[in-house]
Amino acid sequence: MPKLKTHRGAAKRFKVTGRGKVRRRKACKSHLLTGKGADRLRRLRKADLIHPTNVKRVRRLIPYL
Repeated sequence: MPKLKTHRGAAKRFKVTGRGKVRRRKACKSHLLTGKGADRLRRLRKADLIHPTNVKRVRRLIPYL
């Protein structure tokens, strides 16, 4: 079986935790921030885990991370 290539776009967007869970950055935090409240921006600061239904798909894109 040949080695798999890592999907570079996915590798930049996702990180794998020590226990094997996949983390992602939350959306809506890049521009037009003045119209968003402080509470909302504080929530968007924290990274989140991807939904369990997408784990298999993302792990296939980043096989060695």
